[in-house]
Amino acid sequence: MRPTGRDRRDGEAGAVTVTACLALIGVLTSMVLIAQIGVAVAARHRVQAAADLGALAAAGALDGGSAAACARAVEVVDRMGARSAGCVVRGWDVTVTAEGRISLGPLGRREVRAAARAGPAEGEG
Repeated sequence: MRPTGRDRRDGEAGAVTVTACLALIGVLTSMVLIAQIGVAVAARHRVQAAADLGALAAAGALDGGSAAACARAVEVVDRMGARSAGCVVRGWDVTVTAEGRISLGPLGRREVRAAARAGPAEGEG
């Protein structure tokens, strides 16, 4: 009587299961890394938006002096959930730098920094 497929013990039993598990681990790892990249990009956009709005607010408050303009920029950046890392006024131009910290899970914590300038267009001021 010949052995059927169920009766064989040839050393390859379970190889497909192991391969499938390794492939699943690879797919899950890729998904986690892609999600972490998405978190980093979203945080960068959030900090850039804070810097942009801070610069616009500071430019709008320049009539009260550079100290008042930078104070307004710090207030707006803080309300946007970022930290103000600098405010420079040169004539009617204001440059605001904002930063924030993000957690990338197993990849640790990182700093995100963005700068924005607001003022008259080139050649106007």
